[in-house]
Amino acid sequence: MNLQHDVPVAGQLTHRQILTVFSGLLMAMLLAALDGTIVATALPTIVGELGGLGQLAWVVTAYLLAQTIVTPLYGKLGDLYGRKIILQTAIGIFLLGSALCGISQSMGQLILFRAIQGLGGGGLLVTAQAVVGDIVPPRDRGRYQGIFGAVFGVSSIAGPLLGGYFTTQLNWRWIFYINLPLGVLALGVIAITLPARPDRVKRAIDYVGAALLAVTLSGIILFTDLGGTTYPWGSPLMITLAVTVVLALVAFLFVESRAKEPIMPLRLFRNRTFTVTVVSGAIVGVAMFGSVTYLPLFLQIVTGASPTGSGLRMIPMMGGMLVTSILSGQLISRWGRYRIFPITGTAVMTLGLLLLSRMDATTTVLRASLDMMVLGLGLGMVMQVLVIAVQNEVDYRDLGVATSGVTLFRLIGGSFGTAFFGAIFAAGLERNLRKMLPGGLTGGSGHGMGISPRILADLDPALRAVYIDAFTSSLRVVFLTASAIAVVGFGLTWLVPERPLRGSVAVPVTRIGEDA
Repeated sequence: MNLQHDVPVAGQLTHRQILTVFSGLLMAMLLAALDGTIVATALPTIVGELGGLGQLAWVVTAYLLAQTIVTPLYGKLGDLYGRKIILQTAIGIFLLGSALCGISQSMGQLILFRAIQGLGGGGLLVTAQAVVGDIVPPRDRGRYQGIFGAVFGVSSIAGPLLGGYFTTQLNWRWIFYINLPLGVLALGVIAITLPARPDRVKRAIDYVGAALLAVTLSGIILFTDLGGTTYPWGSPLMITLAVTVVLALVAFLFVESRAKEPIMPLRLFRNRTFTVTVVSGAIVGVAMFGSVTYLPLFLQIVTGASPTGSGLRMIPMMGGMLVTSILSGQLISRWGRYRIFPITGTAVMTLGLLLLSRMDATTTVLRASLDMMVLGLGLGMVMQVLVIAVQNEVDYRDLGVATSGVTLFRLIGGSFGTAFFGAIFAAGLERNLRKMLPGGLTGGSGHGMGISPRILADLDPALRAVYIDAFTSSLRVVFLTASAIAVVGFGLTWLVPERPLRGSVAVPVTRIGEDA
């Protein structure tokens, strides 16, 4: 074993220095988290200026695709060469992509530059969390990771609100320009305060494994993002993507089992904590991203809220995530135990989804807010706690790839969840409308999924009531299915072993491969 792998930088930093470094990490994390949500509200305006309505979905897909592909790569490169230079590189790429997005003159340029942004954004998410693992022992890590979890909660609501504000008050290009001063400040803080790894040992990079993993992840994201919407599930393109994913995954597993420095070491999956945690994270991603996508739709279609208003009404969910994410982090650092939080969190999350499944046209704003707050309270106890559990378990040399593994599976779960629930909702809405309106939905929409809040408002009151009833009935199935998936996650969290949190960053290498 290379002893330099077990030489973290924690002992070199005072508490004040750690807080200073963490402020830079927080800005980097906020940049990446916001950019996943801030663009959505500006898309109609962007299309109005640049054109390219048929390419609209790719503005979001390009970022998600690039981010997902590089997530495991950044984790491994950070383990090999040190987190500082990798994080600085990721911020630099992200800022370059942001500046280019802001000066885009066509939809094609914007899509390309969004992909560049995603190449940096994936590194911000993973490396920032791994740096905390470098400088803070697991026993004290909860309070920091808890704040990271709160950042995700804030960004899920603040992103659409800021996007709407910049689009209406300034210009949609400021959605990207705002990243530049924040990113430069984060870059400066990290450059000054975060120590670099002293060793400069040349190591082999698993280029073949990285390429095969990129193909696998690209196929998964494209299959789930485009299937059932842009292309039918049984179309030749979807079938080709599915076959490509299977073949690339088989080849990747073969290469990784023989690589000297694998991108995703297969030995990690022999560790029960790692395996159960990443699978639990994927299930949480399915339930969370897949269901939360439809909350703004409910608020806009059923309650008549504006896009900005629907974002404001989701603040209780954000507040719930903020409270439990920070509180659970503080309690983990105080108690030195973490297992109870994902168990409790998935249980509360299941309850929240069940409550949301009961919403209909008669649901008051207060009742909807309380139900969303319950879901947020559950989510805040799960996501970042899983990162703590994994980082506490693995050897220091695998800190980056283990952290990226949790993030990667959550991203994949979210992508699957969005596609899965989208298919359930579309099929349910079409079926309900056929049953309630044998002649089909009229009023200029063409079909159920194509109707907008504006068109709905212009419909005859009786027809509008029928549509809303069909909509809420279909949405009920989505939340019920999500709650059933959350129950599976609840069962899995009981399998996470309870390990006392260590007081130092390094962990004995004998932990790797343990199965109990």
